[in-house]
Amino acid sequence: MNYLFREKLRQLRNHPGVIVPPDTVFQLPEKVLQFGTGAFLRGLSDFFIDKANRQGVFNGRIVVVKSTSKGDLKAFERQNNLYTLCTRGTVDGKPAAENIISSAISRVIYAKTQWSLVLDLARNPAISIVISNTTETGIQLVQDDIYQWPPVSFPGKLLAFLYARYVAFSGSPERGVVIIPTELITDNGRKLEAIVLELAHRNGLEGAFIDWIEQHNHFCNSLVDRIVPGKPEETTHKLLEEELGYQDELLITAEHYHLWAIEGDETIRQKIGFYGIDAGLVIEPDIELYRELKLRLLNGAHTLGSGLAHLCGFKTVAEAMSNADFAAFITDLMLTEIVPAIPYPLPDGLAVTFSMQVIERFKNLHIQHQWLNITQNYSAKILARVVPVFSNFEKTRGTIPEHIAFGYAAYIWYMKPARKDGDQFYGQSNGEYYLINDEKAAFFHQKWQMGSLYDMVKSILKESSIWGKDLSKTEPLVSTIAAHLQSFKQNGAAATLKMFVAKAELV
Repeated sequence: MNYLFREKLRQLRNHPGVIVPPDTVFQLPEKVLQFGTGAFLRGLSDFFIDKANRQGVFNGRIVVVKSTSKGDLKAFERQNNLYTLCTRGTVDGKPAAENIISSAISRVIYAKTQWSLVLDLARNPAISIVISNTTETGIQLVQDDIYQWPPVSFPGKLLAFLYARYVAFSGSPERGVVIIPTELITDNGRKLEAIVLELAHRNGLEGAFIDWIEQHNHFCNSLVDRIVPGKPEETTHKLLEEELGYQDELLITAEHYHLWAIEGDETIRQKIGFYGIDAGLVIEPDIELYRELKLRLLNGAHTLGSGLAHLCGFKTVAEAMSNADFAAFITDLMLTEIVPAIPYPLPDGLAVTFSMQVIERFKNLHIQHQWLNITQNYSAKILARVVPVFSNFEKTRGTIPEHIAFGYAAYIWYMKPARKDGDQFYGQSNGEYYLINDEKAAFFHQKWQMGSLYDMVKSILKESSIWGKDLSKTEPLVSTIAAHLQSFKQNGAAATLKMFVAKAELV
């Protein structure tokens, strides 16, 4: 069986189960610069651009910048940057499947060794959009030098690109770009702009350039919602390749549901150039409603359930949701604690309806969303997705939310290191080690050396960089989490969850 590559497309045009791109797409100009090669961007933003190209609307391709050392570019090179997006699930209550060969990406550049190619793109007048997904930790202000090869941070790289573009086109107003970060943080566009401007000042760049950034470039807040687990496990992957008739190392799976909400007016709709090609692409002056529903319910439930599910031995979201205790925990968490405490006014019934949709999406057996992937950057996700709901519940109800507190306990237990290898820390559950892929791993390694669970919890809850404020003075929270941790230690995660759910049902 051959790999997917451009010449293979001719043989696939009569394949009834595959949507194949036309040959003309390979002549389209490069119009988008994208920071991030991950499955999520390929399954959402790149999906929209690929669809627009197939409709003859946008007519532009994406240059992707790979900034991390993880993985390599060989698969992209071997497959001419083609990959298959396999969507599985239900549509209008009926099982549905779709396989799309995406040709949205023209090439992938490795920033560390090919930075000059990124700066060359700054001189391309057709580039009009910049997209990013560098996780919640990517949009942060760090001291950076835009003349480094390449700059360290994503905002530093973006600033270097913008400055090169400003110089190349002598500050032309027409050469500004629309910048759409998709990182799951509040006001991602505004925060990225503020960091870029601050770095411009720190790098001593001229005032006229800074004015050009502010006046002729558009940083748009955005919200993305689609479960894109990425590459399926080996058995499923092979079955899909047999069905398709070719090998695809870049194949990814996704659910049918998709939403990309971008904050902007008619000007942004015109500049983006592919608005209207899909109902899931929303461009509105205010997207806060979409953000709150998705961030608190889908992402918040994912975050609070991730460590717990892994500790219980569940590999995927759907597997966990087939367990009565875990499904009850997630359902009650959403309906009794997150829904009433979302810190944003919502129309009556909308949050409950959205919650039930999320639960159905979690149960999609075709989507093998690995819990270990969801636990990456666990601490940053707790702060961004969960803490505001916890605080609002405590403020409005005068008591702590018990399910969230239980989720906090599972998070702390998950972060317990069992082994250290260089700078990396590993936890252990069900007889297997797992990498604690989190910037706070060393912090938890230190705290778990304390002899008293109660004192350790109190010390951890004092860390405002995790919780947004000092929670150690909330005595019921300290004692509740300590009690859950003691049960994790004595009874294991699954038994502790079962006892918690049984007790909650009696309340």
